[in-house]
Amino acid sequence: MENKLKRRIIMIVFLVGTFFMILNETLLNIALKELMTVFHVDAPTVQWMATGFMLVMGVLTPLSAVVNQWFTTRRLFLGLITVFTIGTLIAGLAVNFPMLLVGRMIQAAGTGLMIPTVMNAMLLLYNERERGKVMGQFGLVIMFAPALGPTLSGVIVDFMGWRWLFLIVVPFMLFTFIFAFKYLQNVGEITKPKVDIPSIILSTIGIASIIYSVSSVSSTVGGFTNLKIIITLVIGIIAMALFVMRQLKLEEPLLDLKVFKYHNYTKGVIVFVVVIMTMFASEIVMPMYLQGPMEFSARIAGLILLPGALLNGFLSPFMGAIFDKVGPRKLVVPGLIVLLCVTIFYSMIHPGISVWIFVLVYIILMISISAVLMPANTNALNALPKEMYPHGTAVSNMLQPIGGALGIAIFVSIMNSGQKSALEGIASPTTEQINHAMTIGIHHSYWFGIVLLALTIFVGFTITRANYSQSIEEKQQ
Repeated sequence: MENKLKRRIIMIVFLVGTFFMILNETLLNIALKELMTVFHVDAPTVQWMATGFMLVMGVLTPLSAVVNQWFTTRRLFLGLITVFTIGTLIAGLAVNFPMLLVGRMIQAAGTGLMIPTVMNAMLLLYNERERGKVMGQFGLVIMFAPALGPTLSGVIVDFMGWRWLFLIVVPFMLFTFIFAFKYLQNVGEITKPKVDIPSIILSTIGIASIIYSVSSVSSTVGGFTNLKIIITLVIGIIAMALFVMRQLKLEEPLLDLKVFKYHNYTKGVIVFVVVIMTMFASEIVMPMYLQGPMEFSARIAGLILLPGALLNGFLSPFMGAIFDKVGPRKLVVPGLIVLLCVTIFYSMIHPGISVWIFVLVYIILMISISAVLMPANTNALNALPKEMYPHGTAVSNMLQPIGGALGIAIFVSIMNSGQKSALEGIASPTTEQINHAMTIGIHHSYWFGIVLLALTIFVGFTITRANYSQSIEEKQQ
């Protein structure tokens, strides 16, 4: 009983701290236009508040495997809360845009290392039969916080001003620090592996180049055919290829890619990345469609999508509990099939569709994602032996921003290409023609989604309930 109580207190500390860190990731999005006015910067410059945050998180995630083996859980958690709070104060008190951006990047550093740290600790605290529910609770935080961010942001900016987007978070972080200082205990062992500097340089160049290039596709003339995009992407791919080759040769790699030798881990990560691609793309493409052909304001578009996003977070613990009882396949396969059906619906969407049908379908989309995302990721991590947990969490968290950025880039590029083709030969298109062209572009982008998800369903059918003993057998085969 006492052991359960300690675990519960540790989980509360983790979830509260992580919630406000992830909330801050999307809290700023709705205030970007106001920041452009306040600091006299253009749209590409202010966009670095979002792009830069994602870049820093992506770059630091591979380091989490080593960091988690160099510092105790307590010291690392308190340190990351401190780093995030310092960044928040710098941003909240910023007198110019560079100061604001520096504060934002420091926030990203704390968030990027916190998520894999918490996931690694949860794997050590709970056995395979309990992890679904616990990871589901964590899923509630990482889904609910970003969904709440834009809505809460609008209220804060309207009534209190943009600085309070940062300053209002500080008391909660101080409370989390005090609570953690008093109750948080160490989890796991400190092994202090050798830190390979060339690996850090290669992973930084590779991840930063890939995320930057694919994130810039939708806002760059020519998209994937733009020379700057091509060069940056090639540099990123070469750097990552060299990084992978180096990891396979090192005795103590920065990121142990042998995690992919465990079949259920590899399958789970494939499913996880594909669903992330679909989810991130839909969260960008659907608001664009609502504000374009369907002619809703940004705020109304956000409210239309909000029920689905909130439900996705609320259902995550329940999906985790079901996963603990029935295993991954009975959730993942039906979830992927429903997600495929929604994608087929989006491939035939048109402006005449009732807004209530749109709300309902988006709710179904987010429910299917909650049935797949955390169960697939939890089952993947269950396949690993204890010593590889830090590497398993680091790999999946590293692939999340890459997969998200790639999904957005591909879907938006296909949409723009379809729209451009539909308007070819029309010198001065009317609003109706532009909306029709965008509808065609949306159809094309979701045709790609249909093919991607159809292939992923086959992977889903091969996933089995993973545990450590199975992993040993797989490794010996």
